[in-house]
Amino acid sequence: MTVCTLIAVLTFAGCYRPVSYPELADTDVYPTIVRAARYHVVGTSVEGRPIMCLVLGQGSDVALIMATIHGNEPAGTPLVRRLATHLRQHPEILDGRKVVLLRLANPDGLAHKSRYNTRGVDLNRNFEAANRLNSKQSGLTALSEPESRAIRQVIVQYRPDRIVTIHQPLACIDYDGPAQELAEHMGQYCALPVKKLGARPGSLGSYAGVTLGIPIITFEMLGSDSQLDSEVLWQKYGRALIAAILYPDPVQ
Repeated sequence: MTVCTLIAVLTFAGCYRPVSYPELADTDVYPTIVRAARYHVVGTSVEGRPIMCLVLGQGSDVALIMATIHGNEPAGTPLVRRLATHLRQHPEILDGRKVVLLRLANPDGLAHKSRYNTRGVDLNRNFEAANRLNSKQSGLTALSEPESRAIRQVIVQYRPDRIVTIHQPLACIDYDGPAQELAEHMGQYCALPVKKLGARPGSLGSYAGVTLGIPIITFEMLGSDSQLDSEVLWQKYGRALIAAILYPDPVQ
């Protein structure tokens, strides 16, 4: 089933309601970037919005870059969209690599301008980390939410060597697991300082970085970045994202 067909079916069934955010218009975002591009649905939100994943390249070195797990931190979504365009223009970056882009992890939260999903759960506290705390806000059980299950499925399926999850507004490059060198490498290519904030209970950083041992970066942009268009965001942060893909090689 194509992306367009799926959205049409969901809309007809009444479980997908389009909203006026351009970042949600998935069907016209990704042209064929490279021959190996694979663009597919990895899950659906509580309200039935598709969670889309774009996979580029066929190499053994895998980077997962994702955005907007908190719906009121939207600037990462157009930035990841712009990253896809850059990879189309510079396919040599994908030589020996695979890049997995999950540009909108919490589509309901974005639609409602909320940190949480529709059930009031903070998806970034809903993972099966050793330090998680069950609660109404973090989920009564780990992976209780379809959005967090979709993220976990991407990690299980693609086994990334490193993960970058884009947030706002703490203005730093945070890291969990064995990712200090990756954080410092990315820090060479943008103005954000490297700062270890500590693994939050049940967070993706705790799950991927501490429990699974995958280097993971929480890339905290500024709150005011939500007012910037994708080209300005790219000028500020694009080289840092490319650095994460190329790590440990330098950005030319």
